[in-house]
Amino acid sequence: MNQRARVTVLTNPVSGHGSAPHAAERAITQLHRRGVDVVAVAGRDAAHARQLVEGALERGMDALVVVGGDGIISLALQVLAQTDIPLAIVPAGTGNDHAREFRIPTRDPEAAADVVVDGVVDDVDLGRIVGADGTTKWFGTVMAAGFDSLVTDRTNRMRWPHGRMRYNLAMVAEISKLRLLPFRLTFDGNEEIRTDLTLAAFGNTRSYGGGMLICPDADPHDGQLDVTMVASASRTRLIRLFPTVFKGKHIELDEVRTRRARTISVSCPAHPEITAYADGEYVCPLPVEVSAVPTALKILRPG
Repeated sequence: MNQRARVTVLTNPVSGHGSAPHAAERAITQLHRRGVDVVAVAGRDAAHARQLVEGALERGMDALVVVGGDGIISLALQVLAQTDIPLAIVPAGTGNDHAREFRIPTRDPEAAADVVVDGVVDDVDLGRIVGADGTTKWFGTVMAAGFDSLVTDRTNRMRWPHGRMRYNLAMVAEISKLRLLPFRLTFDGNEEIRTDLTLAAFGNTRSYGGGMLICPDADPHDGQLDVTMVASASRTRLIRLFPTVFKGKHIELDEVRTRRARTISVSCPAHPEITAYADGEYVCPLPVEVSAVPTALKILRPG
């Protein structure tokens, strides 16, 4: 007997440059083949999509299946966090870092749909951000502040080119303005560090930006966030560091320090323009408190 007989499928129509609806169609056909009753929804925008998910949650479902990338997954997390409804993913985005972490098949909507039926439910941690402006947001992968949040901000404003090249161009543009930023970090409420950093990343999982292993030892089951701090004012050194991030080797370099903590307060007092990004989405300006919340999400992954 299929334990997930009735699911809601949420699609982001613009994920993967418009390829998500086709992926959703293939996944839904496979779910029907496997005897699953599907309610399909697609939001006009983020607010509408969230309304649809909240409505589906009230009506009842055995799982929420999200078709798209990390952005639409981020939206789903705001509704599913600390509930008993599991999240399933049909990857159809540019980065797909959640799917990568939990070994969800990419470029194969049918195989991803099979995970909804055959997969196991994994209780995983989520990150939670609380901003000084009152913002509260859940995230699944990495929160970034500093150089990488500036790059993401620029990437999101660009309309061309598509995919990885857009991120690379944004990075080149920001490197031209590279500077160290005076961060203040407090770990678990008792140890404060004041240090000049290029960037700080806080990982619940290992990667962001489409496979960059910025926090290569992060584990979404350990109740803690991995913190990667990079301090380099040299453009040449930062450009050389960049390729090492894809293998997680950057943490061996002199410019990089790592820590692990349950809760971290993050501020950059002299630079109010520095913001927090998480799961590739804008969250709020610094200062923030970011923390790991144990077993806050149920996710379906291959057995």
